[in-house]
Amino acid sequence: MSLRFEILLVFLGMCFVTFGSRLAGLMLRAPLPPFWLRFLRFVPISVFAALIVPAIPGDQGQGIMRVLTSLLAAFVAWRTRVLWLTVLVGFGTFWVLKLLGVHA
Repeated sequence: MSLRFEILLVFLGMCFVTFGSRLAGLMLRAPLPPFWLRFLRFVPISVFAALIVPAIPGDQGQGIMRVLTSLLAAFVAWRTRVLWLTVLVGFGTFWVLKLLGVHA
C-alpha cells in the first residue's frame, strides 16, 4: 500500500488546523460570557446521546434488553444529572438482564 503525497498533505493539514484551533482556544484565556458557559454544560450529554441512541435497537436480538436499559439509564440521568452514574447504571442493567436471559 502506497501513500500518495496529496493524501499526506491533507492529513497533515487537518492535524494542524485541529491542533492549532484547540491550542489557540487554550491560550486565549478570555473569560466566556454566561451564555456560552450555559451552552457548554450540555455538550457532554449531547455527545453521549448522539453516540448511544442509534445503537438502542440492537442487531443481535437484544432490542428489548437495550430499550429497558436505555429507559432506566435515561431515568437516572434525568434524576441525578451525573453522567458517570448514568453510564454505570446502563452497563450494569444491561449485564444483569443478559445474565437473567432477557433477549427477546
